[in-house]
Amino acid sequence: MAKITGFLEYERHDRGYDKPEVRSKSWKEFVKPLDEPELERQAARCMDCGIPFCHQGCPVNNLIPDWNNLVYRHQYQNALIHLHSTNNFPEFTGRICPAPCEAACTLNIDDNPVTIKTIECAIVDRGWQEGWIVPLVPPKKTGKHVAVVGSGPAGMACAQQLARAGHEVHLYERWAKAGGLLRYGIPDFKLEKAVIDRRLEQMAAEGVKFRPRVQVGTHAPGKGVVSDALESIAPAKLLAEFDAVALTGGAELPRDLPVPGRELRGIHYAMEFLPLQNKRVAGDAAVADL
Repeated sequence: MAKITGFLEYERHDRGYDKPEVRSKSWKEFVKPLDEPELERQAARCMDCGIPFCHQGCPVNNLIPDWNNLVYRHQYQNALIHLHSTNNFPEFTGRICPAPCEAACTLNIDDNPVTIKTIECAIVDRGWQEGWIVPLVPPKKTGKHVAVVGSGPAGMACAQQLARAGHEVHLYERWAKAGGLLRYGIPDFKLEKAVIDRRLEQMAAEGVKFRPRVQVGTHAPGKGVVSDALESIAPAKLLAEFDAVALTGGAELPRDLPVPGRELRGIHYAMEFLPLQNKRVAGDAAVADL
């Protein structure tokens, strides 16, 4: 474990925020990372439980006690290896995940869990800063072709793993840029889009071929489903051209709420509003008002 008495010696401290008068002047992230000594103290609080309940809470089965221990011992590069062993994009989860691992942490018995999400984000951000994160190009190709439909976090991870296995991967997306909900549904103050773009550059170097503005099939009728697609392709065509097809699309068809005031002007589904705002912030082509 990290430090046997760490959870007794150190109080929980988490990332702070820029002052409102500062963060109100831009759309940028306003979370302030912990400095290195404090981060290592927070990692020292991990108890390396006999039954690590954080594992049960984590949807991607992160090896949380392992990389907490490595951060405490100032072994950030090894911590990054452990982090990437279960999670392709920890810089995404380290920013926008609701951290069920912390809810499951044994130290949460008195509402003071280990700052797992903050440590996770710090490890991967350090990896980018130090140049430890590079394209992992397969030594040889398999000759197999795979289509991945939907470029959100699931599609990106699927495409990256398949490309690293040596397959030729084509990633289809009906929006103008890859990223799915990360790009069009998460505001920049939670996730700046350069964080996505650097991963896409890594994936392109690993051999993933991006196919934006392509609609696979036809989307179901209903409000809230929007698209930048300039062309469409039939699913049968993909099945004929590729050895395998992975369907990794999101669920954008909204569920209406029968509540008083729903019919009032200015009430919109989230995925009607958020993509327009994110496009404006990104400086993309002019978009129509709702």
